[in-house]
Amino acid sequence: MKVHSSWRYNSPLCQVVLVSFVCFATVGCFSAVSNLGAGGTQSITLSNITNAILYALFALTGLVAGSFNNIFGPRITLFCGSLGYALYLAALWVYQEKAQDWFLIFSGAVLGACAALLWTAQGCIMLSYPLEAEKGRSFSIFWAIFNSGSLMGGLIALGINLKQGGLDTVKVTTYIAFFAIIMVGVALTWTLLPPSRVVRTDGTLVKVQKSNTVRQEVGALLSTLKKREILLLIPMFFASNFFYPYQGSIAFKSFDSATRSVNGVVKSLGQIVGALILGFLLDKLPMQRRNRGLVGLAVTAVFTTVAYSWGIKYQIPITRATQWPRKINYEDSAFAEPMAIFVLYDIGDAFYQGLAYWIMGAITNDPSELARFAGMYKAVQSAGAAAAFAMDATEVPYINEIGAVFGLMLFSFPFAGMVIWGVRDSNYEVEEQVYVDETAAENTNTVAVLEGGHQTSPAFDRQSSGSSEKKM
Repeated sequence: MKVHSSWRYNSPLCQVVLVSFVCFATVGCFSAVSNLGAGGTQSITLSNITNAILYALFALTGLVAGSFNNIFGPRITLFCGSLGYALYLAALWVYQEKAQDWFLIFSGAVLGACAALLWTAQGCIMLSYPLEAEKGRSFSIFWAIFNSGSLMGGLIALGINLKQGGLDTVKVTTYIAFFAIIMVGVALTWTLLPPSRVVRTDGTLVKVQKSNTVRQEVGALLSTLKKREILLLIPMFFASNFFYPYQGSIAFKSFDSATRSVNGVVKSLGQIVGALILGFLLDKLPMQRRNRGLVGLAVTAVFTTVAYSWGIKYQIPITRATQWPRKINYEDSAFAEPMAIFVLYDIGDAFYQGLAYWIMGAITNDPSELARFAGMYKAVQSAGAAAAFAMDATEVPYINEIGAVFGLMLFSFPFAGMVIWGVRDSNYEVEEQVYVDETAAENTNTVAVLEGGHQTSPAFDRQSSGSSEKKM
């Protein structure tokens, strides 16, 4: 029986919105500081070293983060993950005052491990809680709210820096504002419900088995590593954050502090627009799911080609040795072209990452498996980012960097297409669902796992089989 309200506290939509605001407050503030250029510091080399270590730990922890989530649950996983963002921002603050390199590098390593936990729990919730027909919308909602955090952070940074008149340093008050927002995000993790209490609009419960042992999770993780679909998606995973070091480096070289804040605001708007467009394409086009995925892939590939072709054209005359009398300000006419390119980069970023998430969600609806998928995605993604930050730290020519970014993204598209081609129109036929009546849905506090692995509520056990209907 359908449960009509999408905004119930125990609905997938409400839970996705809650986790979106956690990331809004934590990752969004981290992104806002990063968009100031050089991670809020004035040393691009130190920023690259810190980020290389951060993403290396992110990659290593991502391999086991899905298993951590399956053992301890998404709420604890999300809480542990969010703490790393508070520590990292505190380290940036200390660096601003005391120039303590070691603390910044250490906090980057801790954040890498914590971020893997946060993003794995987020991916599990976003991909496994909604109905199949709503997974594109789920990504759109999450990505829009999450990037609104970066948007708000950029506006705060811009306002504070302009008011205090220092355009080449990040003010301490900027860090204070961001730290307060991050702590709100940490507290919000405890508002999430256990997955066993989440009821979809069609009356189905989120399927969550009893927590696996460590040995069982290790076996399941090894099985995930061997899956054909995951192996084919590795190029896409690797490339999905590879472009950030190049973009951050060229922004730091080109723009003053105020203009980097403006650029961060505009980039966030591009991310939001891209997410909304992609969610519509993947959920609402009147065709089979595989064909919707192929349309999404085609749009992403074409958009990526246009954006990076323009970016290469703009980049050719600019080298690391190029010196300007002063950095570009947002009031200068020279700001228009790079701003437009960055907007295209970020719309394309939303397309690319949204498509990767959607493909994973189309392979299965199983939360445990999707947690491992999300962890694997973040592990490989972070390995790519670590390699890119290391490359940027060695001052590889900009034209080589952007060429590597563009080449990796183009290389990934055929393999992603192979996975999309094998997507079923629905997984409900092979992954059975259990329905509860509306009364049971409203009063479910615990969920029992029946023989065969299907879930129901205690109230449902007392109902006749005719009180619910199964919809494929």
